[in-house]
Amino acid sequence: MWSSVCVTIVTYNSEKFIETCLRSVLAQDYDPLDVIVVDNCSLDYTPRILARFKDQIRVIYNDRNIGFAAAQNQAIAAGSSDWVLALNPDASLVPDFVSRLVAAGGSDDKVGTVCGRLLSMRRDMKRTEPPLIDSTGIYFTPNVRHFDRGWHEPDDGRFRQMEYVFGASAAAALYRREMIEDISIAGEFFDSDFFVYREDADVAWRAQLLGWRCLYVPDAVGYHVRSLIPGDRRSVSAAVNMHSVKNRFLMRIKNATGGLYRKHWIPATARDLLVAGGCLFWEFKSLPAFWEFLKCLPRALEARRTIMSRRRITDEEMAHWFSTKPSTQPVTQVREPVESFE
Repeated sequence: MWSSVCVTIVTYNSEKFIETCLRSVLAQDYDPLDVIVVDNCSLDYTPRILARFKDQIRVIYNDRNIGFAAAQNQAIAAGSSDWVLALNPDASLVPDFVSRLVAAGGSDDKVGTVCGRLLSMRRDMKRTEPPLIDSTGIYFTPNVRHFDRGWHEPDDGRFRQMEYVFGASAAAALYRREMIEDISIAGEFFDSDFFVYREDADVAWRAQLLGWRCLYVPDAVGYHVRSLIPGDRRSVSAAVNMHSVKNRFLMRIKNATGGLYRKHWIPATARDLLVAGGCLFWEFKSLPAFWEFLKCLPRALEARRTIMSRRRITDEEMAHWFSTKPSTQPVTQVREPVESFE
């Protein structure tokens, strides 16, 4: 059965990447695609580049930068497709990327998210040699950090098994509309309080709690320019680092269950102290994160009440995903969610 697909892209000073990205989207063998771009008040040549595609895409121009999360919500709401491909402007897709994801996702009605094998691309949009992995899904560790599975490992045949993973990088993630509507809170799929960074991990955690699966499809190949490199905070702006700190704690407040925290409280607390200490003694520009976190806390607590009243997965099932090494589940394993837990 044919399913409709909408591609949603958020741009902000994306002139280096957006043309290559759009050409790869418009070259997909899945037809037709509804392509919606939200521009967050770019000050470079991005609007001029978007104008070249005016007959092939829809563009929404914001008069200010409202953040990646809110702009993605804006794009998602502007469409009505069965599936939504959230795509970064610094990504480029192989022509059968969308068709492979949709075909795989349609095989299991419990799959709410589908992701492919993203490979690394340089800032000039050229592929790395030898090829390196950018992401094959995301995973969480016991200290509640999340990483892209396989990042910077050689693409030499590893990660070629279709399997369930914790979640997908929003650099190129296909979301089922039914799941979007099911897990949205106060009309928001991505939490706009996050502004930028970690919003995809927050969605993945919430989706898991509400019983949705994420399927990794290795034959769907895309390329992505990695701007935020793990462990290299000096390479990104102070604002992004601040949001990274804030969002770490917002995500925890919203999604962590008591049983999961009791299991991993030592590594989680140690990491929290390290983050707080780093802000106090080194990364001073991230200190406003704690004030911003407090301002967002009432909304986060309200979201938590909603999530926990509807969760369908036990602490034991969730604990499986928080491991020092990436945890997966075979596609043959069927999980029957329970009704709810208080």
